[in-house]
Amino acid sequence: MDENLLKQLKSYRILCVEDEDGIRKRLVSTLKYYFDDVLEASNADDGYDLYVEYSPDIILSDIEMPQRNGIEMVSKIREKDLSTIIIMVTAYSNEEYLLDLINLHINHYILKPVHSENLLNGIIEGFGDRLTTHLVFTKELYFNMEQRELLFNDEVVVLRKRDKEFLQLLYENKSRVTTYEQIEERIWKDRSMSMSALKTFIKELRQKLPLDIIQNVSQIGYKLQNLE
Repeated sequence: MDENLLKQLKSYRILCVEDEDGIRKRLVSTLKYYFDDVLEASNADDGYDLYVEYSPDIILSDIEMPQRNGIEMVSKIREKDLSTIIIMVTAYSNEEYLLDLINLHINHYILKPVHSENLLNGIIEGFGDRLTTHLVFTKELYFNMEQRELLFNDEVVVLRKRDKEFLQLLYENKSRVTTYEQIEERIWKDRSMSMSALKTFIKELRQKLPLDIIQNVSQIGYKLQNLE
């Protein structure tokens, strides 16, 4: 595996939801090789509680579980959260079933049986273009994912953690508008976000940036401008 990708995975928190103890232990053991922060739950209800408490970046969940299944858990999460990466483990491959996963904005699915190779490949697929060495805003301005630093003409731009998370969120949505709801969920997390607080945050971030790359979309949110 590429060392840069491995270093990036280390910084993410993953939640594994699987009801069969033996399978879950094997999955968690493998995941700990790639991630420093691995949470585990044996059912969907506990999985949802851990999601609420710890805000994992990625959720890896089985579908068929007693009481509440993985689809029900994900449906509840997706009511207000479209940014967390969700990867489902399933024994089914029929089109109608997979369409349900697509409608829930699942980032990827892995067909059973799960082994280390298809697990890693599935996780990388689930990340999409979030795993990359550089997030390029312009030729002069880019974010180094490995070092977690924004650079302008190869000079570091000093930013807070929240600033960096916001720029990464904008980049992930570079082809569309990042909504107020997405910003609140990703940046404010479990706290309430007022519009005055958001405007102050954006104003202060713009003052730090050497180029104006944040475009306001009235009544909706923000998007990147001047890419490339």
